[in-house]
Amino acid sequence: MSLESKAKKIKAILLDIDGVLTDGRCGYSENDEIKFFNVRDGHGIKMAMRAGLIVGAVSGRSAKANKKRADELGFSFLYENQKDKREAFNKLLVDFDLKPEECLYVGDDVIDIPIMTKVGIAVTVADSPDYIGDFCDIRTKNAGGHGAVREVLDWLIKEQGKWDELMQRYIS
Repeated sequence: MSLESKAKKIKAILLDIDGVLTDGRCGYSENDEIKFFNVRDGHGIKMAMRAGLIVGAVSGRSAKANKKRADELGFSFLYENQKDKREAFNKLLVDFDLKPEECLYVGDDVIDIPIMTKVGIAVTVADSPDYIGDFCDIRTKNAGGHGAVREVLDWLIKEQGKWDELMQRYIS
């Protein structure tokens, strides 16, 4: 099946956080972990939700910054501390009555491979290790935390034929 045909079936976007929504770096203060999220990725997520897509994150780690960003963007789900991300993926399928082929996943490391091999479309970011690409349909041009999520979401929304309608909000 072509990538374009697969894109039309996608109903849910699953995002890794560290290395995908962020550039993978973690800073620490006395009180909290510090992460930097790309605002254009955030706006792309809001656009995807307005296009009717379910959007959320699956992370191997847990951090206050993850929860804050998920709340700020209105994620449909946030599964943290997932050492085996398959459990979160299976929960998502049940919680939202989805089939694996209706999901797109963006990841960047070996912990993401078990989901990448199950979803309809698997994506990795430009700066992930080369071998991660062996498990993906798409490698972004942009690095994690530097617009990779927006790149994928813009592509998906266009492939699903929802782009022009979404853009009316900005150009009319």
